[in-house]
Amino acid sequence: MSQLPSRFRHRLVPALLLIGICWLTASLAAASAPPAITDATTTAMLAAQIDAQIEQPRFSAASWGIAVVSLDSGRTLYAHHADQLLQPASTAKLFTAALSLATLGTDYRIPTRLLAGGRQHDGRLDGPLILYGMGDPTLGTAGSTDWADQLAAQLAARGVRHVRGDLIADDGYFTGPSFGTGWEAGDLQSWFAVPSSALSVQENTIDITVSPAAAVGLPASLNFDPVDAAPPLLGQITTALPRSTSDINLYRAPGTGTLYAFGSVPTRASPQHFKLAMTDPALQAGQQLRQALERQGIHLTGKLQVRHWPQDDASLLARTETVAEVLSPPLLEILQRGLKRSQNLYLQNLLLSVGVHQQASEPTPPTGFTSSEGYGIQALQQLLPQIGIPASASLIGEGAGLSRRDLVTPDALVRLLGYLAAQPYAAALHDALPIAGVDGTLIGRMRHTAAENNVHAKTGSMNYVHCLAGYVTTAAGERLAFAIMLNNYEAPPDGLRASSDVDAIAVLLANYRGRD
Repeated sequence: MSQLPSRFRHRLVPALLLIGICWLTASLAAASAPPAITDATTTAMLAAQIDAQIEQPRFSAASWGIAVVSLDSGRTLYAHHADQLLQPASTAKLFTAALSLATLGTDYRIPTRLLAGGRQHDGRLDGPLILYGMGDPTLGTAGSTDWADQLAAQLAARGVRHVRGDLIADDGYFTGPSFGTGWEAGDLQSWFAVPSSALSVQENTIDITVSPAAAVGLPASLNFDPVDAAPPLLGQITTALPRSTSDINLYRAPGTGTLYAFGSVPTRASPQHFKLAMTDPALQAGQQLRQALERQGIHLTGKLQVRHWPQDDASLLARTETVAEVLSPPLLEILQRGLKRSQNLYLQNLLLSVGVHQQASEPTPPTGFTSSEGYGIQALQQLLPQIGIPASASLIGEGAGLSRRDLVTPDALVRLLGYLAAQPYAAALHDALPIAGVDGTLIGRMRHTAAENNVHAKTGSMNYVHCLAGYVTTAAGERLAFAIMLNNYEAPPDGLRASSDVDAIAVLLANYRGRD
């Protein structure tokens, strides 16, 4: 072989070295990359694939629980610690959904009533006007933004032009605290842990917009919506230098109403938006109704009052008649809104509504006090044996899955899903669940896989808890119910999100081609 001229040798050696490094790197990458996963055609292959996913070393300190059952044949395709109690997070909402449907029915509409507490004559009501909430969580949301004007218009249609009495906003239909059993105090100012109130409005949240001032050193502005729901404010957020790090802090101590604001926001930064839990939804609802009465030309001579549990309103309500009423959407629509977005208020309010109905159905008044939530859980405990779920397999104490005291087995979740799939409303509830890659809390997950627009499932997540429970149709056309629960795990900062690890198993189910 002829020798290259010396002027090219110093260029060729680095080039050959680079080629060698690239080849070695590619070889090592190929050796370390996981083998391509082929679609399983037997349950043994499927089990091996799921085992390989959950037995990775990074899960050594975590707890997996999985159950997969065919809705077509009833056979179990896969189980791993399926009888182990784990924290379900928001997959617990499936129990509330089943309970509310069994107790209240798919078409039940929750009323919000305007009650008159005195005699009406010559366009005048001599007595109080009572805004009585009965648990509608959708009041003031899309389709119901004019609820107050509807009530005021109905009152005006009865000829009332003057109210010689107080306007009383009453949320005493639910008895018990405004937070669920086991909810953490630190969450109670947050939008996801708003008060559960029989008189809820605008999902019991306040929108806060923080905007920097025009010059460095000046206080930033905080705007609240609704304006009249703004809490007392202490402190300020300072406008800082451009391109500095934003440091916005909003704090309200549990059980108090004052909001503390501190930190900084860069000048010329875009407005930043936050949501805060209302401290008194009933008061806000009363204020909105009072404004609606004014718009309808109804003059109120009294003041706005608010009644909360444990204030006794029985004697007040005994002398009233209903003069106006608005109704919620049907229960199935409420569930769809609540399940798609994993809206805690909706499901907690539904549990409390069931509790009120459960209490009313008691043949004899019980001794001692039990909250609406307590009655709702009693009703759930009565339903579970009918589904085939042992009481020891579902330890749930509230309706939203926000409590870390809630414990459920994967097997219990799958049995519940099987029960729901056999009900007359099964198709509607199936569509009410988030759909992978399409909507709700699954809108950004499992896209471009066989699970997209296939998996219909309830998500459940909180710190160290990652769950998914629902339905999937396999590549062979078999309908499955599954529960995938991962507890005591936090993904490494540079690794996959824990939700991706859970989703990977759902994708394996969607790809499954066996039917043995």
